[in-house]
Amino acid sequence: MIKKLILSAMMTLAVINLSAQETQTVITYTVGNLRVSILSEGGRAGQSSLLKGATPEMLRKYLPDGTFPLETQVFLVRMPGKNILIDAGYGTNLFQNLQSLNVTAEQIDVVLLTHLHGDHIGGLFRDGQIAFPNAEMHLSRKEYEYWMANERGENARKALEAYKNKLHLFDPPQLDEPMPEQPIQPIAAYGHTPGHTAYLIRSDENKWLIWGDLTHATPIQMPCPDVALTFDVDPEQAIQTRKAFFEYASKQRIVVGGMHVPFPAAGHVSTGQDESYVFKPLCLCEGI
Repeated sequence: MIKKLILSAMMTLAVINLSAQETQTVITYTVGNLRVSILSEGGRAGQSSLLKGATPEMLRKYLPDGTFPLETQVFLVRMPGKNILIDAGYGTNLFQNLQSLNVTAEQIDVVLLTHLHGDHIGGLFRDGQIAFPNAEMHLSRKEYEYWMANERGENARKALEAYKNKLHLFDPPQLDEPMPEQPIQPIAAYGHTPGHTAYLIRSDENKWLIWGDLTHATPIQMPCPDVALTFDVDPEQAIQTRKAFFEYASKQRIVVGGMHVPFPAAGHVSTGQDESYVFKPLCLCEGI
């Protein structure tokens, strides 16, 4: 379904480069014949009390002031004939950011959701109305079923109801399963929520992994992937998923981006010492 609705264009160029930094909250990279824009929703200081499994030694080393940058990002993928939004953030800067790219809310064709937490679906509404009236929405079936049965899922159900006529459910493959060769591929990344989904963007031999909420506290969760968040529905599964994706990204040497990685929220993962990992942000001046 995702392939049918979104991915009709063939990727022609094997290059990822910095295209432009349009504003302080928008930066765009070219990936073959598509463009990936990172749209910042801003953020705040997250407190170490939100962490689970962080030892005093870890906190002293990686979060000496007891805080970490807790930001929220949205990703816009533009390919010929399609504007695809991956998550919608809070909606704080979203519409202003889109405007800076000369993209209107009516021009969004597809919304791909990583999961249904409020900081990923708030921007689905604007002034109490549906923000993207022409968009098809895609969500993993497990995520849909979890929130429909969750008594605390009022906001999630509100979004699902509002977009129900354009809602498409899918069952993403696991990271170690065979995947179709298509430009945008959902991948199961369960743990943070039961149906949490990552998205792999392909352009010939180039890959860009948008991993959703695999990390919230990047400065400590990269070197210490066993540290979880109180936001995680299943912390143990979230930890195992995080490690598997870190290993995949480091071996594949691909660009990664995360909804809570500090802006510009894109870089590479490499292995460190003692089962730790290192996140190296992309250089804004040189591209990749």
